[in-house]
Parts: sequence; C-alpha cells; structure tokens
Amino acid sequence: MEVGMKKPRLFLVFLTAFSCLSGCLSSELSFLVEPSDVIAVRDRPLMLDCRVQGEEPIMVTWRKNGVPLPTSPRVRVLANGTLFIQSFQKRREGSDADMGEYDCAAQNRYGLLVSRKAKVLLASLPKFHTHPVSMAVDEGGVARFQCQINGVPEAIITWERDRVPLNTTEIRYTLLPMGILQVTGVRQADAGVFRCVAANPANTRYSHEAMLNVTGGASRIYKEPFILSGPQNLTLTVHQTAILECIATGNPKPIVSWSRLDGRSIGVEGIQVLGTGNLMISDVSLQHSGVYVCAANRPGTRMRRTALGRLVVQAPPEFLQWPQSVSKPAGGSAVFTCVAQGVPEPHLIWLKNGKVLMPGHNVKLTNNNSTLALTRISAEDEAIYQCIAENSAGTNQASARLAVAQAKDLPAAPQGLTASGLSANALQITWNQPPSNVTDSIIGYVLHIRKIGEPDSLELQEAISKGTFQHDVTNLEPATTYSLYLKAYSPLGASQQSRTVVATTLGGVPTPPTFFTKVVNSSAVQVLWELPSKAGKAEGFRLSYRKVPHADFQGPVQLPCQINAHTISNMEPGAVYEVKLVAYNGNGESDCSKRLVSLAEEGLSDQSTGGNSLCQCRDGEASLGSIVIGIHIGTACIIFCVLFLMFGYRRSLFCSKGTQDSWSVPRDNTGHMRNPKDGANCPRVESTPQVVCPAECQVIIEQQSSGLPGIGTG
Repeated sequence: MEVGMKKPRLFLVFLTAFSCLSGCLSSELSFLVEPSDVIAVRDRPLMLDCRVQGEEPIMVTWRKNGVPLPTSPRVRVLANGTLFIQSFQKRREGSDADMGEYDCAAQNRYGLLVSRKAKVLLASLPKFHTHPVSMAVDEGGVARFQCQINGVPEAIITWERDRVPLNTTEIRYTLLPMGILQVTGVRQADAGVFRCVAANPANTRYSHEAMLNVTGGASRIYKEPFILSGPQNLTLTVHQTAILECIATGNPKPIVSWSRLDGRSIGVEGIQVLGTGNLMISDVSLQHSGVYVCAANRPGTRMRRTALGRLVVQAPPEFLQWPQSVSKPAGGSAVFTCVAQGVPEPHLIWLKNGKVLMPGHNVKLTNNNSTLALTRISAEDEAIYQCIAENSAGTNQASARLAVAQAKDLPAAPQGLTASGLSANALQITWNQPPSNVTDSIIGYVLHIRKIGEPDSLELQEAISKGTFQHDVTNLEPATTYSLYLKAYSPLGASQQSRTVVATTLGGVPTPPTFFTKVVNSSAVQVLWELPSKAGKAEGFRLSYRKVPHADFQGPVQLPCQINAHTISNMEPGAVYEVKLVAYNGNGESDCSKRLVSLAEEGLSDQSTGGNSLCQCRDGEASLGSIVIGIHIGTACIIFCVLFLMFGYRRSLFCSKGTQDSWSVPRDNTGHMRNPKDGANCPRVESTPQVVCPAECQVIIEQQSSGLPGIGTG
C-alpha cells in the first residue's frame, strides 16, 4: 500500500481523543431533553421540559419569542430546569398571552447553549367552516358527506344519524379522518339526518344537519364511470399516515385502481384500501412522494375515468456531520463543519453563546453556511458554537465548544527531529525526549509526512504514542524523498511544529534528467528539463557549466525538485559551453546529462553533439569538447578524400581506355600533358563534374596519379 492511500484507524481514534477538551466527557454542555411542541389548555397547568448535563454549576433560563421570560409565582423554573406555568392564560392584563415559541438556555463557565424552539399553542375549536349537504341517492348508489373544522389540536370527528352515533362496524360505512363519510350500496334503511361531531380538549361542536333521501329501486340504466371525489394534494411529514380519497359511481359498479404517474410501483408494505377505493399509506417515507392516479374502470372494458393527487413528504433536518469541540492556540484558526439533510433542504445558521453569528473580520461562513472558519483567534472567541438546521418540517441543533489555549499552556515543539532511510519502503525518525514535567502533559504525537513535490493537501498524518521517541514509517515508495515534521499534543491542543526534515527511502539514485538548451542572447542560455513523472523521485537538481576547452565547471546551481528551467547569464559571447545537469536524492546523484551550446551567433538554438550524452562525470576529466571537435574534423576530411579518390580513379580509367584505342596525348617540352587543340586525343566527357578539392586532398590525388605512395594508398 502506498503512503498516499493510508488512513490509519489508530490516527482517527487518536484525533478523537485529543481533539476533545480536557475532561470533555464530563464538562461538555449538552441537552438530555429539549422542550417539544405542546398544546396548552386554558386555566390549566403547563410544563415544558429542559434537562441538561455538563460541568456544574449550570444555570437554566427560558425565553419566549426570543425575549427572556420573567419569573413570578405563576411562572417559575424548577430545579431540574423544567418551566412550570401554574395557570395557562389566553390573555393577561398588561401583557401578552402565554402562547408563543419557547426555548431554554443553559450556561456554565464554558459558554451558553440554546435549545430548539417549542411552539406552545392554546387548545381551541372554532366553528365548522364546511358543513355536510343534503342529498338524494338511488338505492344501490353512493352517498358522501363532508365537514371541515380547524381545531388545535386537530379535532376527532365522528358522525351521527338521527342524533345517534353511527355504527362504524357496518362495512358499507367508511369514515375518513379528514371529516368525510362515505356510504356505498345505499339502502332505504340508510335514509335519515346526518351530522358530524368534532371534539378536542378545548370543546365539542356539532355541524349542521344534512338529509339523506333514498329514491327508487336499483337502477338498471347504464351510467358511465364517474369519480365523485378524487385524491387531494397532501403535504405530510415522514412517519405520518396518508389517506388518498377516491370514490366513484356508475352502472355497472366501476372498479377503482391506483397507480403512480411516474410508473413506479406503489408497493404493498404499509398499503391498505379503505372502503371501496380509498388508499391509505401508513408510516410514509420520502420514497412515497409523487403523483397518484385514481382510475375508475367499467368492468370488462377499457372505459375509465381518472383523477390525480400529489403527495409531498417532508423530512425534518438530520445531521450527517456534527461540529467537534476543539482547543486552539491564540492567533491560530479553527474550523467547524455542520452537514444536515432534510426535505426541503435545511437552512443553516450559527449561534455563538446563543446569539446569531454573522460573518465578520475573523468569521467566515462557506459552503451554504455548513463551514464556519475562525481566524486570528483570541480569548474573545472562546464560546459554544451552535449549528441550527431549519426547514418547514422542523428544526435541529448541534453544538461544539472552542477553547482558546495560550502559548504557555501548550507543549513545546519537539526538538532534535532526524530521519533516515531504513529500507526501500521505510524511514526511521527519532527526536529528543522532553523533560519529565513536559512529558506528563503530552498525550501523544502526530507525524506529518508528504512526498517532496506534492501539495500540502496530500499530506498524510500518523499518530504516535506519548512514550515513544523513535518511530518507523512504513509502506513508503522506494527511492522516494519525503518531508516530515512532528507535533506534540496535550488536552488543550497542539504544539508548534518541529523543524521539517527531508529523508529518502533506499532503492537507488534518480534517473538522469533529459534536458534542452536555448540561446536567449549572445551571453545567456536557458536550460529546460523534464521533471520526474512521480513526485519525490528527485529531491532536486544540480546544474553546472564550463567554457570549452576549460576543464573546471562553474557551479553547481542547486535547484528544487519542482523547478524545471534555469537561465545561465553573463556568458562569454561567441564561446562554446558545455552544460551538465544531474538529479539527486538522499541516495546520491544520478548519472549526468551533458550538452554543448555555442554562442557564436545570437539566436542559434541547441548546438549539441547529437542529443544527451550520459557519462560518469568527474572533476578534472579530459576535455570532452576538444575530442568531439577533433573527431568531427577528421571525419569530414576523410569523406572529402574518398570522394576525390573515386573521381580521380574514374578519370584515369577513362583516359587509359583511350590510349588502347590508339589515342595519344601530346606532351609539351616540360613533360606535362597538354590539351590538343582539336581535343581528339582525349575526348571531353560533358557529364563528368568538375570538383574543386581542398589542397590536402589534391596532394593525395597527385601522388596517386604519379604513382608515388601517399596517404590512403595502402
């Protein structure tokens, strides 16, 4: 496993241990019971619970609508934090009613914590705003009555016929909780006067009366399917019960069926049919949200009528990630993260000791308020910070404490940190053991390690126990250089980091770098090279150069591993330079790469000797440039000589043939050949090129034509 993939479980446990404040299990202020929504009855007692735990002493106070609630003989806070109102009032002289939003606040020496808001409503039952309506129905048909009333709490509705409670065991009678009575297969005995009765703790009310008349016998006339009442749009919270109404008439009696508009299955778990077609979904979840289709089908045909209703299921906020209490040194920074989910998406706000926290000079809120960052921490920032998540389905809160530690309260940075290669996959680090009085306050160390050349975001951390002053870091890459530093932790936080050290695992030196040169001007050359494909494979580079044919190199210029270009300036115009580049790590230097570059003409690019030359570079070595130049000159001369030998041999052979054909070549008095005036003795070959040879090659040709031994004739 590579170090970049490690997530030691020990480290997570260790972080949890020391990120908690000293004695955090007993001192963290938190709620055991928070107040919940309640409906009060006028002139009766009311109690709102609020139980907290944390370091004593703890003071509990209450607020109503965000304002401190004054205590009196009628309103007081009990010893356990419960709010007791002796006689709940709708209105009081000189003040508002007792209805409103209540929350409790708990405070100890570390800060203040605010509970969720609880809505306190007064039980009430106003008059009906919808009354049942009289109707006449054929025998065998369907009757439907409805009444509506807004009660607090929601009223329980029952029905009476002729002022006698309706027999709900009759299968033809269906009572829906939203104040609907359905009667199917109506009979003459069903005729009568109907009314609904609504009751809650505040009152009991009766609706207007409605007459049901049953006419004639069972109809034999064909009637198309017709939906008397289809499903209504509903918005519920998870775990509630949804009832979607669908009642239809027709002759013959239609068959009622349900489906989802999106084609998904309704399922069977928690699904029940009430009466002849009403759909009840118990314990609704988010997956039940959707558009439901009620269809009334004529038996044996495709004739049908449909009605649609949308069910929206909401979920109150739940935390996926809670803010964690931390201790940070003065002048440092702290980050709290709070991630919540719900439907609709919750809105997040932050409180500091119960007051809304707004972005400021050292307060920053990001990621839709899910991240709170505090910079340049001072003693004034020490507080309890709360994340409040709210949506239309409810609220939730989570809290964390920031303790600001002064430098004198934190352990000193570890001293004497060293690191060395232990094997191809391991490094060994050691550091000095601190004095005993310091050791007692340390709960552990954390080693920070990353490959040279990698960003800080890829840094890995490894926990080390407090009694250890030597540690082996394993699962590393061979021949790779790492940077390491160490921090000591106490219950109050972390020390400053130790000095950063660099070490390389065993396994060899880096590969030679490939590089190129570019003439910038008559006195400057830019050197560019390729970086290793993997971070940490080279700790850095060393660049040196010399003027040919001088033996001594200038430099080296030492460059870090992330640099891949360097410009050499103040060079001598018109000179030839040799440039040498090596990569190095803790195991040594790579073989060097060399290139020759000429400054003879400004703008000339790389004047190399045909690519990178790999060699074992030593100081004081023979002039490689001189040898290479000499080889080039010698090779060029030999090529020219061979060419002239070939042309000379060809001309001699042609003239020799002409002599055999009785052609003569006149000579002058000096014995040298001369050209005949008519050119008949040695025909002129127009296709033979005239070649101008260097003087050295002319000597060779003349020696060969005269029969004298010469260079290359052997």
